[in-house]
Amino acid sequence: METLEEFQKFRTAMNRQIEGSDHLGMKRFFALDHQAYEPGPLDTKTKELLGLVASTALRCDDCITYHLVRCAEEGWKRGEVIDALNVALMVGGSITIPHVRRAFARMQEIQGLEP
Repeated sequence: METLEEFQKFRTAMNRQIEGSDHLGMKRFFALDHQAYEPGPLDTKTKELLGLVASTALRCDDCITYHLVRCAEEGWKRGEVIDALNVALMVGGSITIPHVRRAFARMQEIQGLEP
């Protein structure tokens, strides 16, 4: 598993390339994704936790890492994130266990989610 620093460096570089492609569909999707997490009836903090649960159930490790970082930035505590991962496990089933394991490993790297 790559380090958090490697993940963030790669993600940033590739996002710049995607944004620089000037493809209208991709630009629209990225904008829509950004807007989905802006405050509305649900605050950004809650939406990030929802994103984590959905990403885990869908088994996307990159998305899990991104949302773990965002959950830490938004102030979620480790126990709260673990409870949300339990919901993801229930929704996604046993096939999500490896992703939950990697989420726990990733939380060790993220200051805001350490015990």
